[in-house]
Amino acid sequence: MKLLVACIRSIETTCLAHPAIASELIVVDNGSTDGTHAELRRIAAASKVPMTLVPEPRQGLAVARNTGMERARGRIFVFIDDDCVVDRAYLGDLKRHYQSGDGVIRGGRVELGNPNDLPFTIKRSKAAARLTPDVHPGGFVLGCNMTMDREVALRVGCFDERFGVGAPLCSAEDTEYLVRAYALGIPVEYVPDMTVFHHHGRRARAAIEKLHRSYSLGNGALCLKHLVKAPWLVKHFLWTVRSACLESFGGARFDPALQLSHWPVVAMNLLGAARFLCLFIVGRAAPTALQPMSEVAPKQERGP
Repeated sequence: MKLLVACIRSIETTCLAHPAIASELIVVDNGSTDGTHAELRRIAAASKVPMTLVPEPRQGLAVARNTGMERARGRIFVFIDDDCVVDRAYLGDLKRHYQSGDGVIRGGRVELGNPNDLPFTIKRSKAAARLTPDVHPGGFVLGCNMTMDREVALRVGCFDERFGVGAPLCSAEDTEYLVRAYALGIPVEYVPDMTVFHHHGRRARAAIEKLHRSYSLGNGALCLKHLVKAPWLVKHFLWTVRSACLESFGGARFDPALQLSHWPVVAMNLLGAARFLCLFIVGRAAPTALQPMSEVAPKQERGP
């Protein structure tokens, strides 16, 4: 709860620092069973930023993202995870990047919120870049700091609720969304500002290994799902297999700094593909299209 409050306060700070940008904050309570909802109601009542609390009893990060999109009224959607703190300049950076109105999915810089946490689930590159088939989409834009125009969201549709934390495929709901967008010809861009600070709290190598396996499972599932529309994902799997073989003969590891191996990636990719196949066979479908979302014409410049 402490991290969630810090996240909300940081969003309020950047909103108040940029009053010309009309903003709303939607907080999805994804089935909490403690006093979270009561505390959120107290925060919302005192907040100077319009805040909407949405209870969503169905578990799952993708479910929460879809619920938030359905309730959003602004032109730009911004996804921030509850363990992240937003930089004060965030909305100013966002405004600058979206002035041209280009239809892209755009993600920003993700720094460690606590230097004692291990350097994982972050993105520190200082160079802007666009996704190409030569780059694996996993981690190119992180779901804890992802933005898009409403029209882009309507084209791509909902997040696949089989992916992500709390779902059978455990992760990669953000990566799967990027792959679908890219297949539609929508550019996916990383920018080295629009910064958030990720307080992921993982300081033991075992916790990083567990998360790494989870990510790899989701990536294997999306590889099979998009075998036809994005066959270039198979190339990345084969490169990982090759790197794993080379690693066995003294080659570099997947992450030399954290000493993560390629072999768990290969194994979990295969398991993820098998799990997705099982879900497909039993007919577990995912929502595809967003429901119509109400438009708002605020007096100020339209913003997130």
